[in-house]
Amino acid sequence: MSDYKGAAQMLHAFPKAKTLLADKGYDADWFRNALAERKITACIPSRANRKVHIPHDQTLYKKRHKIENRFGRLKDWRRIHTRYDRYAHTFFSSICIAAAVIFWL
Repeated sequence: MSDYKGAAQMLHAFPKAKTLLADKGYDADWFRNALAERKITACIPSRANRKVHIPHDQTLYKKRHKIENRFGRLKDWRRIHTRYDRYAHTFFSSICIAAAVIFWL
């Protein structure tokens, strides 16, 4: 399943933001339009098969690696990587504990 199908279900819960950084998996016209309706600027590179490429801020997009690094550090924790927890609130608690320890170290 593509990434943006999951984002469609969470679109109403997005916090107020000026810009959304996302990878090529989120490149869809309806998703860009939904972000524009909420006055969020999309910094999403165009997919290779798009006929008309949409420009994006490459300087801002290069900062996305910091976000990816944080997810990589969280996935060093086996419990989070394999998602042992059955319930969402327990899984979120594990993420919070791991994030606090990573920040503290």
